[in-house]
Amino acid sequence: MQRNETFIPTLTKIQENTLMRSVYNWMMLGLFISGITAFLVSNSASIQRAIFGNSYMIWILFILEIGLVIAISSGINRMTASMASGMFLIFSFVNGLTLSSILLVYTSSSIAGTFFITGLTFGTMSVYGYYTKTDLTSWGHFFFMGLIGIIIASVVNFFLHNPMLDWIISFIGVFIFVGLTAYDTQKIRRLGQNITSTNGEQFGKLTVIGALSLYLDFINLFLMLLRFSGRGRD
Repeated sequence: MQRNETFIPTLTKIQENTLMRSVYNWMMLGLFISGITAFLVSNSASIQRAIFGNSYMIWILFILEIGLVIAISSGINRMTASMASGMFLIFSFVNGLTLSSILLVYTSSSIAGTFFITGLTFGTMSVYGYYTKTDLTSWGHFFFMGLIGIIIASVVNFFLHNPMLDWIISFIGVFIFVGLTAYDTQKIRRLGQNITSTNGEQFGKLTVIGALSLYLDFINLFLMLLRFSGRGRD
């Protein structure tokens, strides 16, 4: 009897670790695809003209990004794991197209430095979210409301072009995505406790939705920090 009691939590821990490792691998793959895409676009004048020389194209890419995120998040239970994985990879590619603009605006050294800082911050908060015994559910509700707030403020400032409001949005945004990183990590870890197999459809879907959540946390934290540490090209 004693052996069974110790085996169950051990098995649960293995499931958690397997899910988290798979989530991080997919998140890193998404970041790699976005980074390579952005780099290639920034070095192709013809592609730059096709994307940034037409305001309609920017809006099309933006709407496509939002649509893919909504489709994956809300339709994950109605699609196969392979379909969800494919949509995540497409989203990473499309996001790389839009992210290429930062390579045209900021210096490579400031982008690299900000990416390094983002990685350290993200890693620290993800480790905290994984190991803390504190229930971060209330954090999630608080930061989600804050996220809605900065989205609305960003839309308003798109028309106002107020530098001070932009600075405030970025400052608050850093704290929001730092908190969401810890919250999402804990949520994914807890989901890993309920999976019955690490090879089935359920596992594949959890991997994709978890990778998408952490990918968005990382990218948005990076963009918020870049507004403070990024140096413009001459």
